Amino acid sequence: MTITRRSILGAAPVLAASAALGGGRALAQGRSAPLRVGVIPILAAAPIYVAEKEGWLKQAGLSLGITTFESGPNMIQALASGTLDVYVAGVAPLGVARSKGIDVKVVAATSVEENVVVAGPKLARFAEKGVAPAEIFMRYRESTGTPARLATQPLGSVPNTTLQHWLWEVTKVDPKDVTIVSMGIDATQQAILAGAVEGGILREPAVSIVTGRNPAIRLMALGGEMFPNQPGTVVAVTRALLDKEPEAVQAIVTGIVRAVALIGREPDRAAPIIEAALGKGLVDTATIRRSLASPATHFTADPRPIVEPTAAMQRYQVKIGALDREVPLDGLFEPRFYERAVAGK
Repeated sequence: MTITRRSILGAAPVLAASAALGGGRALAQGRSAPLRVGVIPILAAAPIYVAEKEGWLKQAGLSLGITTFESGPNMIQALASGTLDVYVAGVAPLGVARSKGIDVKVVAATSVEENVVVAGPKLARFAEKGVAPAEIFMRYRESTGTPARLATQPLGSVPNTTLQHWLWEVTKVDPKDVTIVSMGIDATQQAILAGAVEGGILREPAVSIVTGRNPAIRLMALGGEMFPNQPGTVVAVTRALLDKEPEAVQAIVTGIVRAVALIGREPDRAAPIIEAALGKGLVDTATIRRSLASPATHFTADPRPIVEPTAAMQRYQVKIGALDREVPLDGLFEPRFYERAVAGK
């Protein structure tokens, strides 16, 4: 089940998901405390907000206590301290979590290939059609006397990993032509808009926000170019939640499946929900609607296709020093909840 701006999900999986949610409803009714959910405030997190606002989780006896984080690695600290039940962020930091003995399970995806490279006006003027990225960065350094500064999230995050992979492995940029600057999501967006950096990694709706405010800011590379089948945001749960309350986990996954379908089928219905959750009064619904049609937007609930790309990403994290060693991924992915959701069992 994958949604891009060019594909819309049919109604049959939604009906199946509805049946699955109904099947788990009575079992989840006993939970009194809200589920503690950590979220990165990006478009890829939209399915969890849609599932909540549409009332599907409430019907299953669940309420959410949502805390936002600036990056996945920051959220790992909360997982380690036992203050989160559910993780909605990039899959890459979960390798770090497992290496530290934190037992979590990926039960659904929400989005793939969501990280893109944007160039600010000063860098974009060197990005003539047909000029390779390595040449663009070389020309910038030779013209200004300084390397181009690219902002992204901390080492170990999906954005940082995909940026490094694109720079060093795909485009073969000379390291002396680029400086990677680590900062949070909001700070990255603001730095690009203010010209404090020459570019960086963004995800929707930030891509639509910055290009809407300044048309001189341009896309340099889409997610699939940076890291083929780039694994993105996932929904993971603690082993404790999965063992004690599998019916709650099923309700969450079924809600995600239904939300992904609704976003693709009725984006105008979903956009106000997403705007209320992510916009915080600063982003209008029209911008959210544009972000849903963006080439950087690829919703999917199925965790199975990202297993091998996640392993490839982990191997690369070892190469760049984000991980000391590869951590076996056996047991990290638990697709049975997704399979039940789409099968209506």
